Amino acid sequence: MEEKIVVKRPPKSPGLAGILAFFFPFGTGALYNGQVRKAIIFFFAFAALVTLQTSGDGQPFLGLSLAAFIFYQIYDAVQTAKNINRKAMQVEEEIPEVEDIPDVIKSGSIFWGAALMVLGGILLLANFEVIDYDTIWDFWPIAIIVVGLKLIADYFTKSKDGS
Repeated sequence: MEEKIVVKRPPKSPGLAGILAFFFPFGTGALYNGQVRKAIIFFFAFAALVTLQTSGDGQPFLGLSLAAFIFYQIYDAVQTAKNINRKAMQVEEEIPEVEDIPDVIKSGSIFWGAALMVLGGILLLANFEVIDYDTIWDFWPIAIIVVGLKLIADYFTKSKDGS
């Protein structure tokens, strides 16, 4: 009698994931790999970068950012498909974890969140021409002063705690 050879077929094709991500660079590679949340994030990131291209301000940086994002999501789709296949085939080598979104690390400080909200508010006011971008650039050293004050405050807080 002949013995049948059973060949396990990998569940995901890295080539197909890369092709989908190349031709449809708005999260289809991540969606093919079963990463719905990552696909949604990629969709909105792609839409934002394409929308920013229409203004013409900030070129060539925005164009290069869009190109870098497209190459990144192609690479990510291929590597994720390979990791899924390694896990399915139960290869004995060390495999990095496939994660949708990393868990948030609690830092105990709201400084950076508040700083980003203030920066976003200032840039939003500049977009609606309430303030001028030239005015923003005149006051950029204030950001360095605020970060310095934050670092000094953290130092004194840690020294009082005895750590």
